Amino acid sequence: MPHARRRWTRRGFLFTALAAAGAAADGAKLPSFPSEARHYSDPSTDLDVYRLTDPAYSSTLPAYYGRAIPRNGAYLLFASGRTGSPQPFRLDLKTGETRQLAETRDLASGALTLTPDDRGFCYGAGRSLFLSVFGRKEREIHRVADGWEPGRGMAVGSGGAAMVETGPGGSRLLLVPLAGGLARTVVESAEAIADPRPRPSHAGEMLYAAGNQGLWLAGREAHPPRRLKLAAGSARAAIWAPDGRSLLYLVYPEDPSQLHAIREHWPDTGADKLVSKTSQFASFAANRDTSVFAGASANHASPHVLLLLRATGNERTLCEHRSSDPAAVCLIFSPDSQRLYFESDREGKPAIYSMHLDKLVENTAPEAAK
Repeated sequence: MPHARRRWTRRGFLFTALAAAGAAADGAKLPSFPSEARHYSDPSTDLDVYRLTDPAYSSTLPAYYGRAIPRNGAYLLFASGRTGSPQPFRLDLKTGETRQLAETRDLASGALTLTPDDRGFCYGAGRSLFLSVFGRKEREIHRVADGWEPGRGMAVGSGGAAMVETGPGGSRLLLVPLAGGLARTVVESAEAIADPRPRPSHAGEMLYAAGNQGLWLAGREAHPPRRLKLAAGSARAAIWAPDGRSLLYLVYPEDPSQLHAIREHWPDTGADKLVSKTSQFASFAANRDTSVFAGASANHASPHVLLLLRATGNERTLCEHRSSDPAAVCLIFSPDSQRLYFESDREGKPAIYSMHLDKLVENTAPEAAK
């Protein structure tokens, strides 16, 4: 969520909340659109690429640490401005049809994600955080207190929704119960807190960034927040492994002539090791079992999306991303690792693209292993 938002009047807030609830209660009032997918062969590899949304308007994926695809891989959650302002949308990955899921104002960038049970999604809009369960009325589950403003980032874990508020004296990290009840302050800091990431299988524990002081872990019972001792350099795009035991992150070395690398850190032991050096990845994603990574290169001469095999460190070029900001190229594997989705503004406004990986990556769906 952006740090600065205009204040709403009480009348304006009530109007928007009621309009959003009414739209969610009657899905027929929200528009749907036929597939606009377009296929092309990538000029650098001749591999098939599918542009899923029209770059005539902006379409953006949730934050890299959020959840955009349910476990069954049926659809993709994203934000689109095709109806005039950014709204939550759902893209059917079989038919390509898109459907608007809510009608709201001031949808916050990076504050959109599926709930852990895949039954709904959360999003930030203006000064409010909403929970929408598919097929039911959405509801406001938190409103930023007077004197505070929404901070950057939001994610949902088993313990609730993690979000940030900023004020004159600093920031605070909150945990908002999805079932109702008061938000709990997890940590307060004079530094600017951002991008909270709940730890899987560790209820209440959260990773977050604090100013220029690196990454911190908070929420452990009877333990104060602590800074993680990561490798020297600048840690970027940190994501939890699916079991929550370790943290995968991209590090930019202090020496700019050195290669960017993916590393793995175990918070419970402090162990930290190199996974692989990369072709200057500026953003990355891991598949379901972290055996394969996808990355967007920051190399201006080779603005590519690449596939990296963990076991060997070998890379394969998939396609050009040609994004104006490689760090903003959000990448997402499907749950079975057979497709890759990414966002790029290569054609003007951000659009969502897809590639098939079935000939390159093993199927990681549980039934595939039987």
